[in-house]
Amino acid sequence: MERFRELEPLPPDQFMTGFLQLQLAPGVEPPPPPDGPPPPWMTKRPAGLRAFINAFDNADLDLEALRAFDRPVYFGLGGRSNPDYYGRMAERLAEIFPDFTLETFPERHHFDPPHRIEPERLAQSLLALWQRAEAQGT
Repeated sequence: MERFRELEPLPPDQFMTGFLQLQLAPGVEPPPPPDGPPPPWMTKRPAGLRAFINAFDNADLDLEALRAFDRPVYFGLGGRSNPDYYGRMAERLAEIFPDFTLETFPERHHFDPPHRIEPERLAQSLLALWQRAEAQGT
């Protein structure tokens, strides 16, 4: 989170550029912006992201409640996402949830997500997870 906090004093356009880069693995270019002018809600995006960063800093996450969750947890990881952020997140979640499944999509990243680009593969993975959960009675 320290890297995200370092972005806070930047002007909105630099904040957004930095935020996008932190989501991606080194050397991965962010997707180009859509054609045309940005939608009006985009002006609120930097403030919203700053609010998320502050919420993460100030939240009191009940890890014991998460450890008690006895249902399967699925994490689809884009192989082109920032491994220092998302990879470590997946590692931490695997230590917390007793039934954790990690699936890596090597060519995907945070802005090119599996559910949009590879929906059939993701659907098959979720179906297999649900079938396993039903067989276990969870």
